[in-house]
This record gives sequence, structure tokens and C-alpha cells, in this order.
Amino acid sequence: VQLQASGGGLVQAGGSLRLSCVASGRTFSRYTMGWYRQAPGKEREFVAADNWRRGSTYYKDSVKGRFTISRDNAKNTVYLQMNTLNAEDTAVYYCNVNLGGAFYWGKGTLVTVSS
Repeated sequence: VQLQASGGGLVQAGGSLRLSCVASGRTFSRYTMGWYRQAPGKEREFVAADNWRRGSTYYKDSVKGRFTISRDNAKNTVYLQMNTLNAEDTAVYYCNVNLGGAFYWGKGTLVTVSS
């Protein structure tokens, strides 16, 4: 199982970015995929998750209404659309997949929001 995240970069406060994460190694449509982030000096934290089988999505409170997680199972890809970014969103963003309790992580992509 491999996960490759991309789409990070430098953006001004109020701007938008879309992160992508391509998974390979097996079919992931049955499993929950999500995004976490780790800001400098802080622990990694949950951002959003998509449980495709249940048709449910979950978000960290501070990103609700600004971030949207989606996926394209045909492409084994999960996305994170991030709007109205602020400085507190600056972090390395990681995607993961939960394969029945076994978590796999991709290398992160850095998002820097300038104020």
C-alpha cells in the first residue's frame, strides 16, 4: 500500500488549495480514507475523513464549512478542497487509509498560509 499526497504550497490567507492523494497497491473503495495535519511544534491531528461505504464524511470542527473531502474510487484518489485558509491551517498534511484497523500513511505535503 502506498499513498502519495500532493497539492500543497504557499497561499495567502483567504485563498484555496486542493490536495490530492493517490493510493496504490489494492482497491480502497471499501475503506475509510482521510487527512491529518501536523503544524510545527504540535501533534498530528485529524482533519477530515470519508467513509464511502456509509456515505459519511467527518471533519475537525475548525475546518467545517471550509474544507471538503471527496474521493474518486476509479482513480483511487482522495481530495481535500480547502477554502478560506488561514494561518492556523499551516501544516504538513498527510493522507491515510484505514484498512480494517491498520493505518497506512503517505508522505505529507506542506501547506503554508501567509497572513
